[in-house]
Amino acid sequence: MGQNDDRGPDVSDEEWARFSAQAGQGGGDAPREPSARARMVTERLRREEAERARAGRGLFRRTPRQGAGDPPGWRTGPAWQEREGRGTGKRRLKATLAVVCIAALAVVALRPELVIDRITGKAEDRRGAGPTGPAAPAAPLAGESARPSEAPAELYPDRPTLTQPFRGSPALQWADGAAGIEVPEAAATGGMTKDQVADALAKAKQFLVAANLDPATLRGEQPAAALSLLDPKDKRTKDQLAAAFARPSLEQNPLDLFSRYDPAELRLVGEVVKVRGRMWVEPGEGPGQAHVVVDYSFVYPFAKARGGADQVERTIVRREATFSIADPRKWTATPGRLWIVAYRRDIANSSCDKYDGYLHPTFVEDPATGPTPSGTPMDPYDRSKTIEESSQEGCTAVSRS
Repeated sequence: MGQNDDRGPDVSDEEWARFSAQAGQGGGDAPREPSARARMVTERLRREEAERARAGRGLFRRTPRQGAGDPPGWRTGPAWQEREGRGTGKRRLKATLAVVCIAALAVVALRPELVIDRITGKAEDRRGAGPTGPAAPAAPLAGESARPSEAPAELYPDRPTLTQPFRGSPALQWADGAAGIEVPEAAATGGMTKDQVADALAKAKQFLVAANLDPATLRGEQPAAALSLLDPKDKRTKDQLAAAFARPSLEQNPLDLFSRYDPAELRLVGEVVKVRGRMWVEPGEGPGQAHVVVDYSFVYPFAKARGGADQVERTIVRREATFSIADPRKWTATPGRLWIVAYRRDIANSSCDKYDGYLHPTFVEDPATGPTPSGTPMDPYDRSKTIEESSQEGCTAVSRS
């Protein structure tokens, strides 16, 4: 019986079954030919198997397609790109965190105060309460034991205010008033005993305080306490000072030794004057004489005396002086008194053409009068040179105040 592979068998399955049964009854050795349906099923299964085999070769592609009927990750887990992407992201995150930690440790090693101040609350103190709040309490500098090698660093030029008169100034870290005048340890010098030198050092500090910090002296009153420390046998100095107070002039000016302002014109902002400098002892001009040498800068914040004035300007006065003590058996001297051997002063931010014995700081609101400052601007906070080394002719401009 023939078979049409395209159209199917010519007899029905039932007939073929009966035929096969009869043939089986007639002889067990007759070969059994598969039915057309069986051959069709077999052929369909073969084609499906071949297609699965061809599809199976696609599993080696880097971007295999997910079957439409399979749930995501079914049996196979997440795709390798997803696993690699997650791994790479984690590795990058760990590397970034490691770099940040190393940088943070380096900063802490170099600037431990950043962490300590944050923990103790001092960070806010360093920044201050704001433009109109109280001045940030900066840690005071250690006493000046030798001449500085350079000027203080330039700070952010914040303007001073009535509540923060030293804002934007290196003086913010200077000592307050008399605390900035430190007396060194005394030693026998130039034939003078240790006790005599110690007494001279103490009296030199008393003179500086009375001449530059005493409120009465600053307001222009007679500096009686300072004058009482000077040797009455020094007729020349005594006469010069008397003339200076009576008739101030360019040649004889109380400002040469004393800091003074006119209360009708100015008022001191706050009660603090910032001070920095040092004093030391040297042998005198011969046996039985010793010199106390002083070099100090004083910073005065001023405002106009009129009511409602809120602009603040600073005047910086630097003083160098040499006081002598001597054995009265060898020198003309009074025991326990100071003889002024030499003095020099430099005043920054004060009128160049007024010689009335008072400080006259310049305010922005003031009209331009008098000589115009010229020359290379001088930094009044630079204590790396002596006054003589840094002085210039004429009315000198200043770089800051």
